[in-house]
Amino acid sequence: MRVEIEETAALRFDDGSPVRAASGIAPFGDGWLVVQDDATHAAWWRPGAVTPVRVVEPVEGLEVFSSAAGTKHLKPDFEAACAVPGERVVLLGSGSAASRMRASLVAPGGFTVAELAPLYGAVADALGLRGDQLNLEGACRVGDRLRWFQRGNLHAGVPTASVDVDVATLLAAVTGAGSAARVEVGEVRRYDLGAVGGVGLAVTDAVALADGRVLVSAAAEDTPNAVDDGPVVASALALLDGDEVVATAALPAGDGGPHKVEGLVVRGATPDGVRLWAVVDADDPEVPSTRLALRLRW
Repeated sequence: MRVEIEETAALRFDDGSPVRAASGIAPFGDGWLVVQDDATHAAWWRPGAVTPVRVVEPVEGLEVFSSAAGTKHLKPDFEAACAVPGERVVLLGSGSAASRMRASLVAPGGFTVAELAPLYGAVADALGLRGDQLNLEGACRVGDRLRWFQRGNLHAGVPTASVDVDVATLLAAVTGAGSAARVEVGEVRRYDLGAVGGVGLAVTDAVALADGRVLVSAAAEDTPNAVDDGPVVASALALLDGDEVVATAALPAGDGGPHKVEGLVVRGATPDGVRLWAVVDADDPEVPSTRLALRLRW
């Protein structure tokens, strides 16, 4: 398996402001919804335009959050974006803090936010993790199930893993038609993606392929916990079949070092592989996130 970067571009809104901390991407209307994990708006990227889409109300009157401003603990931290029936996208918090255990269901006409603490608790229990170890960073839809990925941490002894949840009952919980406590958590899988320089590769996003396999992005980030950022020493794509890692491919580094891909989506199939869009979190609110056009060959 080989991957090449066909195109690199900075993501900016039409007013010139940067798209911050891109953490997910999903099909949305006639374009793509790019999630910002430290803001109350996502970016709707369409041909010739990038416009803001509100995904959550202001938090204590704030629309953006950062370590420098002392407000990082307030950010929504939506780390997974997954297209669901009805031309909608569900955004899921990382679960790394109590304020990050919620979802936003986004449609072109508006959004609905729900607290899902009971579901996050059930996921932590299924994975055998303490609450402060939870760091759910990617999700994709596999049939009628949502496969939700825990970003592991080799230093902390936390494996990369996933659970499956039923899409219909998850959406019912988000819209208020059901209860978060009734969303069944099952099909725990664990993955060994290897390590680079003693830093483990861990899943940052996932996308389902037409043949039922799952492609994930992974980063080797040297951090002691689920909250703090650290240096990224390598990044890769990995092909999963069930809990088996079928193949991996190192992602070429950019001028500033390895690309910390946090969002991945298919943009088209090729005879020998697939083309993808990926979005990269710069870990700097003043620097626009990067959009990569990737070509993956089997």
